Amino acid sequence: MSLDVTLARVAELQRLLHPPTPAPVARPVASAASFAGALGQATATAAATGAAPVAAAGAGRGAQMVALAQAELGVTEQPPGSNDSPRIAEYRTATAGSGVGPWCNYFVSWVAKQAGAPLGEQGQGFGAVAATWDWAQRTGRAIPAGSTPQPGDLIVWDGRHIGMVESVLPDGRIQTIEGNSSNMVTRRVHGADGDGATGYVRL
Repeated sequence: MSLDVTLARVAELQRLLHPPTPAPVARPVASAASFAGALGQATATAAATGAAPVAAAGAGRGAQMVALAQAELGVTEQPPGSNDSPRIAEYRTATAGSGVGPWCNYFVSWVAKQAGAPLGEQGQGFGAVAATWDWAQRTGRAIPAGSTPQPGDLIVWDGRHIGMVESVLPDGRIQTIEGNSSNMVTRRVHGADGDGATGYVRL
């Protein structure tokens, strides 16, 4: 066996016994901008398909309030038309001295209290929609109609009804979660003007 053949076989045996270590594969690192873009795309897709929008990370109290409200979707009056149920009775506990009655404001009072932002100067909550709007105006929390709301803002229609903004859809329509809407906690979509909303309350 020639020296060249011997050296070639030794080199081959060394390669078999000690294979070269593969170079590590570089993985792309997502930037904050690309993450935000992906989140925005996911939110737009969810809105287009009717799925619940994704709350933006770090959106704070608004995101917390939206999550609390989303967990209550489907709560209904028992029996229908009674303005009552064990869960609705729980919403009433977030208001001072409220009895069985229209409960849209009980619902938002409860959500706000659970999120650590109770309604009222003493955190007493309100049974009446007009009382919430009056308080918002007194304390600088009222945002006029025509403004663009944020998730977690309350949306007010005169003294008649109140809900919570879940998201603003890509086309400008406002998606809400409302208590005492068709006797239940439900999701609604309104025009960009809130279908004649009086204004918003930012907590």
